[in-house]
Amino acid sequence: MEATTERVARKPPTSRKMNFPFTAEGIPKYWFGGNPFITHRSNGINLLFPAGERFFVRSVRYYLDRLQDDPDMVAAIRGFFGQEGSHAKEHERFFEIMEAQGYTLRPFLERYERFCFGVLEKLMSPSLRLAVTAAAEHYTALMGEAALRDDFFQTRAHPIMKDLLLWHAAEEIEHKSVAYDVLQKVDPRYSIRVAGMALATVVLFSFWTAATIMLLRQDGMGWSEVRAASTESSEYDQSIVRDVIVRGLRGYLRRDFHPWDNDNLELATGYLREKGLI
Repeated sequence: MEATTERVARKPPTSRKMNFPFTAEGIPKYWFGGNPFITHRSNGINLLFPAGERFFVRSVRYYLDRLQDDPDMVAAIRGFFGQEGSHAKEHERFFEIMEAQGYTLRPFLERYERFCFGVLEKLMSPSLRLAVTAAAEHYTALMGEAALRDDFFQTRAHPIMKDLLLWHAAEEIEHKSVAYDVLQKVDPRYSIRVAGMALATVVLFSFWTAATIMLLRQDGMGWSEVRAASTESSEYDQSIVRDVIVRGLRGYLRRDFHPWDNDNLELATGYLREKGLI
């Protein structure tokens, strides 16, 4: 049985233009509870977002002309484009703050983009690119849910960074099914969905680890210092493995999976409503 997209109709994602008050003086270098390991683990995935989100947009846009007979899907896709564009812009603004704090980011970003989008993207078929996007969006929605639920993040992150990441988290939940629904319409094979998940898992977590190590090395941290700094977040790390990676794979590999089987939209709308964004 192939997955179905017959789910409750939802409003198209809303694009919100943000302008977070980033300054090198206003955001501490170790903005996550003063802990360099936890901060750089968060910074590490932030570095992947802008180029990754532009890839997601390209992967979905490839099929846009084929979907014009479905105005609801087209509206959802355009909302998805707007949200991803805003995310990329705000994260790149924060890159400038990291550079002002003394970090060298461009060589890593160039290697990441050259390999993922200059090599891998060109080797993949359009449907595999879309399948990778759908899988990555599943992961980011689960990460978003974890951030919105978790007291460890809520109480330790700097207020400006918390606002950036929770806004991003809420919007990832809002649009989490868009790429998946497009995939199910243009290529509903279970095999392509699983191949996309396998590739997304390897690439995402490999480059996230590489980015984290790169930032820690720029701080001159050795293994013993990293181990000591990571002790504080051990329980949080276990929850990420359990609630994002394991839970993500277990759900996504069901043949009848759909992102809205995990209906966490109220978690996102509650946050956005609290912030006056809806």
